[in-house]
Amino acid sequence: MDQSTQLKTNSKELQKPFQLIQSGKRIAFIQAAWHSDIVDQSRLSFVSECNNLGIDESSIDFFEVPGSLELPLQAKLLAKTNHYAIIIAAGLIVDGGIYRHDFVAGTVLDALMNIQIDLEVPILSLVLTPHHFQETPAHENFFFEHFKLKGSETAQACAMTLKNLEFTL
Repeated sequence: MDQSTQLKTNSKELQKPFQLIQSGKRIAFIQAAWHSDIVDQSRLSFVSECNNLGIDESSIDFFEVPGSLELPLQAKLLAKTNHYAIIIAAGLIVDGGIYRHDFVAGTVLDALMNIQIDLEVPILSLVLTPHHFQETPAHENFFFEHFKLKGSETAQACAMTLKNLEFTL
C-alpha cells in the first residue's frame, strides 16, 4: 500500500479534532517568492486539503521570503516563538546558472532538517528541486500542476504529523 492510499484509509482518524490546534498552536506556511505563480499552487492545494481534513485555514499563518535560501532562517525564527506545532516550507529551486541548484537544495534541506531536530518542531519540506527545469510552457505547466499535488500531499502529512504529536503531549 502506497503512502497516499494509507493516508486515505486513515482519513477518518485524521479528521478527529487536532488537540494541538485546539490548544492554540498554529501551523506556519512559509513560501519562497521565486516562481510564486507555480509555488502558489502548493499553498492553495495545501489549504484546500487541510480544510478537507478538518484543519481550518484560520489556524494557518502565511509568510513569504525572497527565495528558498531564506526559508531555513524564517523557519527557525518561527519555531523559536513556540507558537507553531508544525512548519511547512515551500519553494522551487531551479538551476538558473548563478548557483548550482544542487548546492542550494542541499543547503536548504540540511538546514531545515537541523532546525527541526534542534528545536523539536516538525518542518515539512515542500521544496522541489527539478534537475532540468526550463522556463518553457511545458515545464511551467507541469510544475504548476505538480505543486498542486505536492500541496495536497503535504497537508496529509501535516495532519498525520499533528496526530502523531498528540502522543507527546
